[in-house]
Amino acid sequence: MTIRVALHHKTVYTYDRLVSMGAHIVRLRPAPHCRTPIVSYSLKIEPKDHFLNWQQDPHGNFLARLVFPKQTTEFSVSVDLIADMTVINPFDFFLEEYAEKFPFIYEPWLKAELAAYLEVPAATPALKTYIESVDQKPQRTIDFLVELNRQLHRDICYVIRLEHGVQTPEETLTKRSGSCRDSAWLLVHILRHLGYAARFASGYLLQLTPDVKALDGPSGAEYDFTDLHAWTEVYLPGAGWVGLDPTSGLLCGEGHIPLACTPEPSSAAPITGAIDPCETKFHFEMEVVRVHEDPRVTKPYTDEQWQRIMRLGNDVDRHLQAADVRLTMGGEPTFVSIDDMEGEEWNTAAVGPTKRMRADVLSRRIRERFARGALIHYGQGKWYPGEPLPRWAFTLISRKDGLPVWRDRNLMADETTKYDFNFADARRFIELLAKNLEVTTSTIVDGYEDVAYYAMREMRLPINVDVFDNKLKDKQERERIVRLFERGLGKPTGCVLPLRRNRWSSTPHWVTAEWPVRRDQFYLLPGDSAMGFRLPLDSLPYISDERLGRLVDRDPLEPLPPLPVPKSLRRAAQAMIPATPIGVASTSGANLWSAQNLGEAAQDRPSTEHWGFGEGATVSSVARKTLAPGSDGANSLPADRSGAYSGSPSNGHDGHNGSNGNSDSHQNSHWKQPEPFQMNDSWVRTALVVEPRDGRMFVFLPPVETAECFLELIAAIEETAAELSMPVAVEGYLPPYDPRLLVWKITPDPGVIEVNTPPTETWNDLAELTTGLYDEARLSRLGTEKFMLDGRHSGTGGGNHVVLGGKTPADSPFLRRPDLLR
Repeated sequence: MTIRVALHHKTVYTYDRLVSMGAHIVRLRPAPHCRTPIVSYSLKIEPKDHFLNWQQDPHGNFLARLVFPKQTTEFSVSVDLIADMTVINPFDFFLEEYAEKFPFIYEPWLKAELAAYLEVPAATPALKTYIESVDQKPQRTIDFLVELNRQLHRDICYVIRLEHGVQTPEETLTKRSGSCRDSAWLLVHILRHLGYAARFASGYLLQLTPDVKALDGPSGAEYDFTDLHAWTEVYLPGAGWVGLDPTSGLLCGEGHIPLACTPEPSSAAPITGAIDPCETKFHFEMEVVRVHEDPRVTKPYTDEQWQRIMRLGNDVDRHLQAADVRLTMGGEPTFVSIDDMEGEEWNTAAVGPTKRMRADVLSRRIRERFARGALIHYGQGKWYPGEPLPRWAFTLISRKDGLPVWRDRNLMADETTKYDFNFADARRFIELLAKNLEVTTSTIVDGYEDVAYYAMREMRLPINVDVFDNKLKDKQERERIVRLFERGLGKPTGCVLPLRRNRWSSTPHWVTAEWPVRRDQFYLLPGDSAMGFRLPLDSLPYISDERLGRLVDRDPLEPLPPLPVPKSLRRAAQAMIPATPIGVASTSGANLWSAQNLGEAAQDRPSTEHWGFGEGATVSSVARKTLAPGSDGANSLPADRSGAYSGSPSNGHDGHNGSNGNSDSHQNSHWKQPEPFQMNDSWVRTALVVEPRDGRMFVFLPPVETAECFLELIAAIEETAAELSMPVAVEGYLPPYDPRLLVWKITPDPGVIEVNTPPTETWNDLAELTTGLYDEARLSRLGTEKFMLDGRHSGTGGGNHVVLGGKTPADSPFLRRPDLLR
């Protein structure tokens, strides 16, 4: 992946009269030790009537000695060279064992050969003070030199200085500023005073604009350029001469092309010589041009190649549409950290200390760019043998029709923020949520850790340890017990609301029921997973499978109507409550989810899930019909509370709690657990859980049968969070498959983060999604570059699969024409 460049450098001296010129020395040829490959080189001198002899000075630098037999009014030097900008690792060397630690002393024979590079006059006051400020404690030689170079870069301000000559170290330190040659000469003095051979280097500096801007720090050159530059080289036994550039604070790489390296700056000047007295005009020009570029990770295609690819993709689309193939394409790209390429979690481990945080940042960036209005669901994903727990999984759920699933991003709890929510906050949240779902709050129960289990666990510990230093061999079990005892076993862990959606009545609605258990409290299963995973469902009254009923998945081939607008969004539209803006506002200033837009959508969409069950009326209309005249909803609950709410309108109610928030006192006066327990065919075995955990509020979703149910529940949760100004994290069950939803998944895999993208139907959509995703991943400090020990690029190690299918199962070309798979 080499970039070949052509450098042109021309210097012109114009005199106001004919002058005689003495011998001139030109030091503008790359030195023999230049590591950047020089493909070709030419030197052109004007006037043409001259003699040129190539020589080498005592230090091995190339010299062009010029002799001019005739007078002239102009003297010009033109240099043209072609270089391969092969990436050079400036740390690719070994040191002799005695030189690995600072300070070290050269061997006597080597010190004699380096004598010219060790000579230094007595330190001046400012220089002596600065040297004393350098950290000279024993340390690795490389670390010492890197820090010294960076310290000089920080302390000396770079200025462009057009005067001839080089400042003394004393002057540079006093001014705290200087040109590149001033900083280089100062570093030479510091190194020599510390006992190390150093020389002054003059050469070309080539800087090419990067393909990608830096995320932090300077991005480098805005355009390709070259200039004469100066730096320092220090001699390290085993490594030879190593370049240090105090102007940038970096070690020298492929962009540093040395021309002359000498003990003194005067013997490294690009051009030296004498002429007759005269007035002189000086002109120079320098430029660098890219001659050839190999494809590379950051720039795999030229603009022309990319346009050809896009045209080909569009041609393929036209052929697919003409043949009614209905093909969609998704993908599973994988990413690694750009900051920690050596970490275990970015090489072999599936999870680690930073992977979840990086995934959360990426999820939010994807939401802002591709899925505005999406819900971010924090759930569980793959679980492989040998792993103690399932891996986490983030899922973004949005609607294809553009309406929001979750309107206000500020109500989604941030992974890195501690909100200090407690159990009282959880109780307030679940009670208000029950009211918003129009179910009673009397069935809410508090979940406790199993005191008896942990008391027995404590009794089994050795007598000479306690629970906070329990010495258990299993690290996770050891930490789990400490966390539970620190939190306190007698305190409630969270709140449970038994809940399911009754879709079979003419007015689908939420129903709840009591969960009676034998023990005095509702004790959770032992562990530290989310509370929703630890509900003691086996302790609930036994009901046969036939009477209990099961959640029934939809037929994936069934045609579906447009998704309805959730009830809470309809209420917002009716109340003209504007939606919270998400992301950057559009140029037109229109709010995508304004009350007006939601109101219009609500008029066009059904408000119930009546598919397959007759037309049905809206919930509000049925509620009005079933309530007694003048009723405010407080009496809309059944008088017989011996079982769960059936929600049947024939019982004189619709299963809702009514709109009056004070109805709970009336309900609780009648609600009693039956003795003995009486069965009910409408018993509820799924539940919503609200749990404060690690300072954040988590809402665990129950399983639901349809996307309509899921969206209605999410809208109620956001409505509750908005009323309480309480950001929450949604976890638990995902919605069932529904082609009307767009789903992104961000999950951990060994060494990578994997992103499962939603399917796209056209090439342009696929290209926009892919390029946009990679841009957002990089802004999340994730990339696709990994390197071998020798610097070669390699893949991330993830699968990066391509997924082919159809917009719906009925559209899939593989299901419509399975014979083509032979």
